[in-house]
Amino acid sequence: MSPTTILLLIACYFGVLILISYFTGKEDSNDAFFKANKSAPWYLVAFGMIGASLSGVTFISVPGAVEAKQFGYLQVVFGYFFGYLVIAYVLLPIYYKLNLTSIYTYLKDRFGNISYKTGSVAFLISRTVGAAFRLFLVAKVLQLLIFDQYYIPFTITVIITIALIWLYTFKGGIKTIIFTDTLQTLFMLISVVVTIMFLASALDLNSISEIYFNVKENAMSKVFFFDDVNDAQYFIKSFLAGMFITITMTGLDQDMMQKNLTCKNLKEAQKNMISFSVVLIFVNILFLVLGLLLTQYASQNGILAKKDDLFPTIAMLPEIGVITSAFFLLGLIAAAYSSADSALTSLTTSFCIDIIELDKKPENIQKRVRKQAHILISVILVVVIVLFDAIFKDVSVIWELFKAAGYTYGPLLGLFAFGIFTKSQLKDRYVWIIAIIAPLVSYLINAYSINLLNGYQIGFEILIVNGLLTFLGLILIRTKQN
Repeated sequence: MSPTTILLLIACYFGVLILISYFTGKEDSNDAFFKANKSAPWYLVAFGMIGASLSGVTFISVPGAVEAKQFGYLQVVFGYFFGYLVIAYVLLPIYYKLNLTSIYTYLKDRFGNISYKTGSVAFLISRTVGAAFRLFLVAKVLQLLIFDQYYIPFTITVIITIALIWLYTFKGGIKTIIFTDTLQTLFMLISVVVTIMFLASALDLNSISEIYFNVKENAMSKVFFFDDVNDAQYFIKSFLAGMFITITMTGLDQDMMQKNLTCKNLKEAQKNMISFSVVLIFVNILFLVLGLLLTQYASQNGILAKKDDLFPTIAMLPEIGVITSAFFLLGLIAAAYSSADSALTSLTTSFCIDIIELDKKPENIQKRVRKQAHILISVILVVVIVLFDAIFKDVSVIWELFKAAGYTYGPLLGLFAFGIFTKSQLKDRYVWIIAIIAPLVSYLINAYSINLLNGYQIGFEILIVNGLLTFLGLILIRTKQN
């Protein structure tokens, strides 16, 4: 596909999103922007959350990591499922009972204003880093396929990438995203299926049963790792990491919870969460199968691309065909933007509600301030993504994303766990100190774990360590009052 054809395809795609935004953004109110008037159908939320949960990182990095990691990622996915059960039956009842717009308001009611602000800042940092990683990946692909041909700098590519999100979310917010995420998830899943069909045909696998036995008999399809407890992919470590990653990156994340809080009531929100968690297992299996077939195709045809470059390189080969290449691009863009657009909206929500307390300002200025905040968050994302381009070279982005989450979400895990599972109060003014010390100590433990722990290598479970250190630190500053 020529760069001009790709640009035309992207323009048509975003034309559809902007059209959806036009109809869903007619009610330009804060309640629609932040909560979708609490009227979103649970099944639309569930389907749209698949794309938002996976993102462009999963779309590119999970298939690209199969050669090195086999199907070990599926251990993490099984942990996800149990994490979603905790969200559905522990966290969602709390959020609905308190009728929250920002979930971090819970910390204010439970501990005080400093805890509330600490949780909010932890989310803003966590989600900014996460969204930047996701958009960094898609911007790199767009740079390679389109903008390098026109000698356009990467910084301009990033600005265009963020501007497109701002364009269709600045009025409707979460109400628009509920519908655009549904469309984008559909494009993403079609893209994966179409690519698998092409690769299967190219590898002379002419039926689903032949694909199944090809995957089953290949060494790369190994799922469970029980041999070496020091291995970063050891089952218990991966499973627990997946469970706690879900609890924090979904259940304690304003981005993902904001969608759930648009449902009419708790029961519908729980139906959304459970159905979504089951479907997500099968979707991730599709991505792993895709990764195995991509690796086989690359080996058979002498393609040297690895990791995050594998899928884009093969998808844009002339012999792949225009239709498969077009679906790859639509799938990539859909996966990336279904996560990034909600991140931009949730960051705006948290900044407005938690940091500047927009709901306490006069009504006549609330809408204007919200739109200004939306622009500010967009600019911050551009800066962070450009910095990532200077730092991260030749890495598998999904693993870097999970590493970052281990440090940034740990304080949130500790704070919410302390609030839910104890009755103690805290010396609120010291909470922010614990939230800084715990990640720093976690980093040192991780850096020297092999020497300190007799060869044990810490993987994604650094999130659990970080949360536990935060929890223990909070015990030190608790008060006698319950």
